[in-house]
Amino acid sequence: MHELYLTLVILNDIIVILAILHVLMDNRLPAKTMAWALVIYFVPVAGIVLYFFFGVNTRKKRLVSERSMNEITRRSMLGFVGQQDLRLPENHKQTIDLFVNQSMALPFKDNSVDIYTDGYGFFPALLAAIGNAKSHIHIDIYIFADDPLGRIVSDALIDKARQGVEVRIIYDDVGCWNVDRRFFERMREEGIEVCPFLPVRFPSFTSKVNYRNHRKIIVIDGSVGFIGGMNIALRYVKGVDGRPWRDTMTKITGSAVYSLQREFLVDWYFVDRTRLSDRKYYPPVVLSRHYDCLIQIVTGGPATPFPEIMQGYMRIILAARSYIYIETPYFIPTEAILFALKTAVLGGIDVRIIVPERCDARFVEWAGRSYLREMADSGVKVYLYEGGFLHSKILVCDDSLVTCGSTNVDARSFENNFESNAFFYDKEVALRFKAIFMEDLSRSVSLSAKADRVRPGFFTRLWESLTRLLSPLL
Repeated sequence: MHELYLTLVILNDIIVILAILHVLMDNRLPAKTMAWALVIYFVPVAGIVLYFFFGVNTRKKRLVSERSMNEITRRSMLGFVGQQDLRLPENHKQTIDLFVNQSMALPFKDNSVDIYTDGYGFFPALLAAIGNAKSHIHIDIYIFADDPLGRIVSDALIDKARQGVEVRIIYDDVGCWNVDRRFFERMREEGIEVCPFLPVRFPSFTSKVNYRNHRKIIVIDGSVGFIGGMNIALRYVKGVDGRPWRDTMTKITGSAVYSLQREFLVDWYFVDRTRLSDRKYYPPVVLSRHYDCLIQIVTGGPATPFPEIMQGYMRIILAARSYIYIETPYFIPTEAILFALKTAVLGGIDVRIIVPERCDARFVEWAGRSYLREMADSGVKVYLYEGGFLHSKILVCDDSLVTCGSTNVDARSFENNFESNAFFYDKEVALRFKAIFMEDLSRSVSLSAKADRVRPGFFTRLWESLTRLLSPLL
């Protein structure tokens, strides 16, 4: 018995050493390397399991090959898109060029934008757009819940499929772990094409569970698109734990829908290996004098060589001239974003951040508390939203630029998840988002007014420090 125990100990030590070597040789950020090394060393067995499930870096493996992406985007979208007299705002031209050079995220003019700040506004608009669909409906969503609201949407989609409208749905396999598969099977039986994104099945579990499709993109007939932070679930209307759910979703009408369509078709090729490139997916844009907003749709994820959206945030923060207003449900910034925000505020920029007073993920909330205190100490104005649970993900800058989408200000969104954001280069749209931010600010309290958050006790600070240590892994 003693010899067996000794053998197991030696075997465990060998595995630990090999796992730590694997972390070191990956040459990722030192903070993340140290965090994983500590987890592997100090958490026997479970640390190694966690690393292989959540820590193995597959960015270099390119989950979607560059060749496949180029084939789809060039032959389908670029073959049908032409823009005359495209003028880029000089003060944001470098940000626009950054996204174009990174991932061919083209800017599109002639768009109108509607903004929804709760499910009561968004879901009636979505159901109306579905009801008006004539050709196709494309949904790329993290959560499609089997609840009363999810069933209303699925029934509407089934009705359109029976009318001959093409309906395609991509849902995230982990985001929908709690959804009965019969919910999706019912839609398949009615002619709807439904595919899970990176289904988590043994033995490929370890290479997929950490990289999720967190996008929220919906395209109707190639002419109307939705993008933002809302999934299809009752909580976005009913709230959670008795608290209203505050979120932001946008409806885009105009040529930027081409880009939303492109992103869906790339994801569809990834999950179904079917290349859709018919002209009907990129119909001619019907222009109006009200369509004048310039938009870029930017996606990020582990399939690309750089964290595009994080780089965009950094570029915007460091180029700001007056103010930066940020809303995010989870604030666990990378070192680069943390440094950029400190640099901006020390340079005289008015930086304000609103986060929920109470998060829906308690461990993540504890991990972010010390970051918020650090921001406040550096001069950033930090506020806690008390009007419900804030799930909104927006950044407003200088009355001229806004981004809204699925990206949280944390390492998981910037580096691991497949995310999507719309970047709006338009004063009128920026002022509308600014007004929304100010309305949320009126329902918030300054972090400085919360004595227990500003000056926590010893054991609270110890717990915050321990959770912060693991923040690169969250």
